[in-house]
Amino acid sequence: MTIKGLKTLFLIAALYDIILGLVFGLLFKTVYTAFGVELPNHAGYIQLAAAYIFTFGVGFYLVYKDPVKNQAIIVLGVLMKLLFVVVVFGHLLIDSVPAFYIPFAIIDILFLLLFLYSQSAIKKLAVK
Repeated sequence: MTIKGLKTLFLIAALYDIILGLVFGLLFKTVYTAFGVELPNHAGYIQLAAAYIFTFGVGFYLVYKDPVKNQAIIVLGVLMKLLFVVVVFGHLLIDSVPAFYIPFAIIDILFLLLFLYSQSAIKKLAVK
């Protein structure tokens, strides 16, 4: 993967998580109602998670700006994407999860794999 490819990947990841964080932070009632997902007893549960997603988007933007310098942020991104996938599919296996979450988990699997690949690509670029 070239530096341009890395930057494109992390710009897309940044925009995805920033937009997702904003939508879920500000419009979660509309989104949840539209998809028939039960709202929690307090808005903070969703808004805090949305704030974390937004924050990761900012981190991915920093990786976009300088992938070599900010490669440690990718490790956090890998963990974030992995844990979301584990939670969604774990609940799907042992209990249930609103179908609404499954497409996001599938997208995060793709990001997870690309982030893992990008780490080895950055190491090769840093050596040059």
